Amino acid sequence: MQLKLNNQKLNVLNANSFKLRLFGLMGKKNIDYGVIFPNCNAIHTFFMQEEIDVVGLNADNQVIYIYRNVPKNKIIKISGKNKKTSILELPKNTSKSLTIGSVLKFEN
Repeated sequence: MQLKLNNQKLNVLNANSFKLRLFGLMGKKNIDYGVIFPNCNAIHTFFMQEEIDVVGLNADNQVIYIYRNVPKNKIIKISGKNKKTSILELPKNTSKSLTIGSVLKFEN
């Protein structure tokens, strides 16, 4: 699927398999795509090769959290009243046009 950000289309993988949920962007260099983790409220950046942006989304794909340039060896947990959250991992500095409340539209 694709996501339009900063007037560009970014490929986004849906982490709907065990392997993709387990590894995400771990170990990747020169990241040029994103990974969305549906029904997820926590990720880690252990074994990452570079910083990433992490965006928390509610059930309507509305941005509820943004963590920019997250270094390796961190744990990001989205807490709150929302039980149906997703996490979007993006290449570093990709989320600069996003604000809390932005609604993301994914295209197939």
